[in-house]
Amino acid sequence: MQIARLFLLSRQKVISMPAPSRRSFIMKTAGLGCKVCGLGLLALMSAGAVQAADARYPQRPIRLVVPFTAGGSTDLVARVIADAMHASLGQPVVVDNRSGASGLIGAEAVANAAPDGYTIGLGTISTLVVNPVMLPQSARLDQAKAFVPVVALASIPSVFSVHPNLGVHNYGQLIALARSKPGQLNIGSAGVGSIGHLIAERINADLKIKLHHIPYKGQGPVVSSALSGETHVLSDQYPSSAPHVAAGRLTPFAVAAQERLAALPQVPTFKELGYPALNDLAITWFGIVAPAGTPPAVVHKLNSAANAALQDAAVQERLQTMGVQALGGAPQRLSSLIDETSLTVRQTVRLATGSGALNDQPLRGLDL
Repeated sequence: MQIARLFLLSRQKVISMPAPSRRSFIMKTAGLGCKVCGLGLLALMSAGAVQAADARYPQRPIRLVVPFTAGGSTDLVARVIADAMHASLGQPVVVDNRSGASGLIGAEAVANAAPDGYTIGLGTISTLVVNPVMLPQSARLDQAKAFVPVVALASIPSVFSVHPNLGVHNYGQLIALARSKPGQLNIGSAGVGSIGHLIAERINADLKIKLHHIPYKGQGPVVSSALSGETHVLSDQYPSSAPHVAAGRLTPFAVAAQERLAALPQVPTFKELGYPALNDLAITWFGIVAPAGTPPAVVHKLNSAANAALQDAAVQERLQTMGVQALGGAPQRLSSLIDETSLTVRQTVRLATGSGALNDQPLRGLDL
């Protein structure tokens, strides 16, 4: 349209101009038109090059940053799905464990990477929700500005148990004992400000009991302390506690899951018991995120590959064996998980702060 207007304008002015001026004007107008055409052609070529690059993606291996150490439930699930994504993408998805600083090191590695789809990250309830709320302002990473959601991968139920020596066999017995001994029963977590700490405070607030919180350096010591009887109540991901429950070393009294676990049909969910917020808070979920600015076509291709992996029969069998529920779906599902869990976490922090549980305690971050 701009070139057409220039052409009509030139014709009108040419008619009323003397011959010398007319020739000069025509040459200038033609030059301007060429510049406009050149800029338009350059823009089209640039857009075409980007689209062509997106269409050819991926042309080399993709790095999946897992912000925790190798061997944990999150890492194992990430590796199962990463291996299966190779079939759809035609390139390997290589897991890169970048642990430390409450998952912040791995999260920053993804946020600072080029938004080209060759560095993506595993986002968890800890890195995407708890850290932005609990870490000091200077250490926070604004996940809404740093990442784009790709896909919700999976969720892991939690099991709540006690040491057999406590003599508790179900939820009702634990509540009665805890209310008769306020502050005398304890529960461990992976550190002050961790998701385990928030769960402990939510238990106290919702169940109207007072468990004494003991922070450890990581979830491994938390489980060990429960097995030795050093702590009385344990909140843990089900895959981690399952062998101990099966062997009778821990007695489960509740689970956090959408429905009762097939392996523990006699154990109620906290949702059944009337505590849906606690139930949702204790369900671990994670998904894949990419650096902000990653092209939508690349995000779509990664999302499709992850969904295909989650629908693979072999992958589903492995996840079920681990006690993991596959999620999948559009990127908006992960966005919804982040938003919904953020509300629960912020509400829990307000409850704990109001009770004094989080007052005067330095937030050391997570070490899950």
